[in-house]
Amino acid sequence: MVTRRNFLRQTVSAIAAGVVVPSAFGGEYPKAYPVGANDRIRVGLIGCRSMGWSDLSDFLIHPEADCVALCDVDRKILETRAEEVKKLRHAAPDIYGDYRRLLDRKDIDAVIIGTPDHWHCLQMTDACAAGKDVYVEKPVANSMAECDAMVAAAKRYGRVVQVGQQQRSGNHWHEMKRYIDTGKLGKIARAEVWGNFNYGALSAPLPDSAVPEGVDFDMWLGPAPARSFNAGRFHGSWRMFWDYGGGLLTDWGVHLLDMALWGMNVTGMPDRVMSAGGRFAFPQNAPETFDTLSVIYAFKDFLIQWSHVAGTETGPYNRNYGIAFKGTNGTLVANRESWEVIPEKDRVEAVVSLPDFQDHKGHVTNFLTCMKSRDFNTACTIDNGSLCAKYAHLGNISARVGAALTYDDRKKTFNNREADRLFKPNYRSPWVFPEIK
Repeated sequence: MVTRRNFLRQTVSAIAAGVVVPSAFGGEYPKAYPVGANDRIRVGLIGCRSMGWSDLSDFLIHPEADCVALCDVDRKILETRAEEVKKLRHAAPDIYGDYRRLLDRKDIDAVIIGTPDHWHCLQMTDACAAGKDVYVEKPVANSMAECDAMVAAAKRYGRVVQVGQQQRSGNHWHEMKRYIDTGKLGKIARAEVWGNFNYGALSAPLPDSAVPEGVDFDMWLGPAPARSFNAGRFHGSWRMFWDYGGGLLTDWGVHLLDMALWGMNVTGMPDRVMSAGGRFAFPQNAPETFDTLSVIYAFKDFLIQWSHVAGTETGPYNRNYGIAFKGTNGTLVANRESWEVIPEKDRVEAVVSLPDFQDHKGHVTNFLTCMKSRDFNTACTIDNGSLCAKYAHLGNISARVGAALTYDDRKKTFNNREADRLFKPNYRSPWVFPEIK
């Protein structure tokens, strides 16, 4: 039996001895290829504030990766990040307020997209059309139709794409998957997924205000409907408003549903989805998205379930977020801190496993390696990112229309006309939805 104490002792001893701990990729973490004078990878970042900057920081660990351009609608953030890149690499990147000018550059090999969700589709498809490889943050898009357009663009233009679902590059998630595949848990009847986070509840609504100096708010809105500026819908908070995001389900849910689908070997749509949700916990607060939500994805012989109550940070198995594979012999419980097996009586041995917390770094390394070899099978492909985002959108759509749904992914239709209207957004002029032929 592996105990937490033994695992830590073995891991520390291995590191001290210079041993490489096995990783997500079935062996060592992938090393960057030897870099010659002409082996530079020139990167542009679109969306510099949060995850985009975090992603770029992991790119710049690699000596062959150069940041040559930054783009953001907030001039203050843009200039601050440019100075930080200059300090790291002793060369200042060019800065842009319009991502299309960045994509016009022929010397850029790859772009990182760290903008709000409603921008991902246009920026990713435009980047593919411009001949760039793409590292795009999750969820890949803010609608199901946009997910399909992004998959089509990657294939149409032959681009390497990595989706920022970095758990696909996490050593203990791969260990978890290998354990599930042994069958030791017995028949898994249900995978329960949950994510309870304070930030999902936001706070009381704020009045509209003037656009902050240096912010191009019309560009920030992009294809979303025109409206006045409100700080409560801007940096970070945008996730809780339907025009820009889908709440906790499309934020944390995409990560965790990815692990549930992977663990249960699901590669297509569920037989049906049933959801219920509302603003029950904090009805006085600002979000449009659900602070309380339950979703059931039904398959032939098992269920996957999602639940959250925003504004709380407790949950099953003393974890505020996680996944539990409920088998007849035992339950495997996992989150980013650990995974463990809880036996049913003595039908299986107890197990505890801890991660090495190299998910982000490994994910970027995998992308760079795939770029060099032109391997389109990245750790989290656009196809997989699309699948997980669609599951999140299915759960939200079912709750929004108040009906159980079936979805035909070939015909791109629901059994419900109201749900069909939520399939594809109406882009605000002059932005045009990308129809990839």
